[in-house]
Amino acid sequence: MTKIVNMHEAKTSLSKLVEEAERGEDILLARAGRVVARIVALRPGRTRELGQWKGKVRMAEDFDAPLEEEDLSLWEGR
Repeated sequence: MTKIVNMHEAKTSLSKLVEEAERGEDILLARAGRVVARIVALRPGRTRELGQWKGKVRMAEDFDAPLEEEDLSLWEGR
């Protein structure tokens, strides 16, 4: 369910609105009747393991060599 709250009400009840967002409520903030922002809960992301691609990716020796003129023309839209 979406809840639209005006700025004055949001100032006085921010903690309550954040709790509602954490429970999954969609909170929209309005100024002069026009929605201008949204309060959303952050979802914990999974942690990344450093080095997980080690040994799985190979980079060509010439990967940063200058492009041939024909390919460069295509990239530059000429």
